[in-house]
Amino acid sequence: MLRRLVLTAAASVAALSAVPALPAVAHAEPASLSLRPPPVRGEDSGDRLTVTVQHAEGGDGTYELRCHPDGGSHPDVGKACATLDQRTTWGKDPFAPVAPGTMCTMMYGGPATAHVTGTWAGRPVDARFDRADGCQIARWDALVPLLPGSAHSPGTARSW
Repeated sequence: MLRRLVLTAAASVAALSAVPALPAVAHAEPASLSLRPPPVRGEDSGDRLTVTVQHAEGGDGTYELRCHPDGGSHPDVGKACATLDQRTTWGKDPFAPVAPGTMCTMMYGGPATAHVTGTWAGRPVDARFDRADGCQIARWDALVPLLPGSAHSPGTARSW
């Protein structure tokens, strides 16, 4: 056990000594040390998404959604913004695809597809959704009412 500890410590010291020295920051200009975000531009205010839905049950079309402040042509702006706010947590992307290698049930949720683009929480969004298997259905249903609900999904009422 002691031998393993000594070897681990030696390897750590060797790895750290191989890292090049960082340049001194003491001589840097005060502006370069700023941790503030870049200035907000007029087009950056609020969260803006474009949702294009095809082959959905009564919800086909392209809709604009603005949150903070709420607005746009989306059929349920308030609930869509609230759902996104609820699903936006530190370190998690509410629009993330299903992780590669995930085991998914082989159930088909219909031909509906959606494409969401824009900006959410200061980050660009370009996400595609379908209902091709159980994982994709769950991913879609997690964003209802941003995306239209389906009569075929348990616990998900049609929202559009």
